[in-house]
Amino acid sequence: MSTDLQKRVQEAADGLVESSAERGLQVAVYQDGVQVVDVVAGVADPETGRLVTSGTPFYNFSIGKGATATVAHLLAERGLFRYDTPVVELWPEFGRHGKEGVTVRHVLSHTAGVPGVPLDTTPEDACDWGKMVAALEDAELWWEPGIKVGYHAYTFGYLVGEIVRRVTGKAISQVLLEDVAGPLGVGDELYFGMPEKEHARLARLEDAPMDMSAFGEMPADLPMFKAGPMELMPTAALGNRPDYLSADIPAGGKTSARAIARMYAALLGEVDGMRLISPERLREATAVASSGIDEVFGMPSAWGLGYGIGGPTSTAEESPTVFGVPGAGGSAAWADTATGTAFALTKNKLTNDFAAAELIGGIVTRG
Repeated sequence: MSTDLQKRVQEAADGLVESSAERGLQVAVYQDGVQVVDVVAGVADPETGRLVTSGTPFYNFSIGKGATATVAHLLAERGLFRYDTPVVELWPEFGRHGKEGVTVRHVLSHTAGVPGVPLDTTPEDACDWGKMVAALEDAELWWEPGIKVGYHAYTFGYLVGEIVRRVTGKAISQVLLEDVAGPLGVGDELYFGMPEKEHARLARLEDAPMDMSAFGEMPADLPMFKAGPMELMPTAALGNRPDYLSADIPAGGKTSARAIARMYAALLGEVDGMRLISPERLREATAVASSGIDEVFGMPSAWGLGYGIGGPTSTAEESPTVFGVPGAGGSAAWADTATGTAFALTKNKLTNDFAAAELIGGIVTRG
């Protein structure tokens, strides 16, 4: 390990905890397939004082989408579908209400036009695979597939997960374990649905004091409020629910920093002799497939096939070689094809910014 970089990241992580900006966090960095930073700081569970270790899994919401996309690319590489395959060919019931034009590419690039879950969806419903799949089959398009981009916050996971189930006959959790996490040696650190007997190892989430004034300034007719109920917005209470932790909700994931960073490293190249997808497929997956103002959240966005292009605090123009998916609460995981670096930061205090990832990511980028 690069002792100097390791030391500087450790000092920064300790400083975040000592200042109470963060409670517990992990940072992992891989360079050309080798882990060069392995940093932990703070407590995983304030009630018991249990410390964060390198193997502590965190439920960090959307950073799991990077693993969801990776499973899809692995199956595409095996020839189980193409990116331009209509979803209805794999999942006929999805075609209702004019959705027969939606392709796998549309799903992966957040242009499918079905970004919302029914507004009466409860957390219990979100844990019920059959119910969420039925809701998608019944969904009506918000826009013609491919012409607009809008973050499919929850539906991305169910869409990709059901495509995976239709072509493999297996739950996406099982495919993740058998084909990604297990072979990479992180089968007990990277999950969608996490067995209940493992929950005691998780970091406990807590909400940072939120500045709610921003919400007050949001127009009431913002499409975000039509894309799902407030009850499903990411909070510590939601992310600590045992049913949420056990369920396959592949719009998010439970992972350690080193596990998700290792996955990104194995997309870039070999990690202990294992490479997840070919260099050609990586180029296709990480090229901008859709961009524009997000129809749901109203901010500029750029997507490859399942990965955001640019960092959590930089744009696709500023960082065109960076791809990944950050998570609500401030966690982040990404890779950079130009430098061969994979980075992840997981944490249990849910903040409404990416200050920690920006600080520590900056130290890593500067080397």
